[in-house]
Amino acid sequence: MNKHKIYEKMYPKGLRAVLTRGDEAPDFSLRSTPDQWLRLSEFRGQPVILAFYPADWSPVCGDQMTLYNEILPEFQRLGAALIGISVDGVWCHAAFAGDRKLHFPLLADFEPKGAVARLYGVYRDGDGVSERALFVIDSDRIIYWSHVSPIGVNPGAAGIISALEELRERRAA
Repeated sequence: MNKHKIYEKMYPKGLRAVLTRGDEAPDFSLRSTPDQWLRLSEFRGQPVILAFYPADWSPVCGDQMTLYNEILPEFQRLGAALIGISVDGVWCHAAFAGDRKLHFPLLADFEPKGAVARLYGVYRDGDGVSERALFVIDSDRIIYWSHVSPIGVNPGAAGIISALEELRERRAA
């Protein structure tokens, strides 16, 4: 059975509510380069930031990913890995990441288009892109914090950092 048929069986209408705090983060495997795949489960034991964004090269997405790249050391200080995800292909991601000098993986939710965004409830069927959505996932793969921003608004990083700091305090307690 191909990936499309499996997905249609799981989510016949293609819709699912946005995952929120306390939900288990679905595992996935997406291309990070033309010949490499990355699985969420590879990060078990550490917090992960999933940053879904509509498209490479759009002004807001470019600003958002550049901001995250600039504060990547702060995310790492808080023990978190950052992963960007959009429906663009791996070659588009490679050009975008190279142009912006990004130092975190961009994953291609390309085929079947938006399948992972659908799992997290953030695919925009009418537009063919994902929402601008953020998820902070704890070390046990449970969503600790999520936020969906208006598609034309850069959500910044304050919410991510606050969630990571709370997670760190919780682990220390």
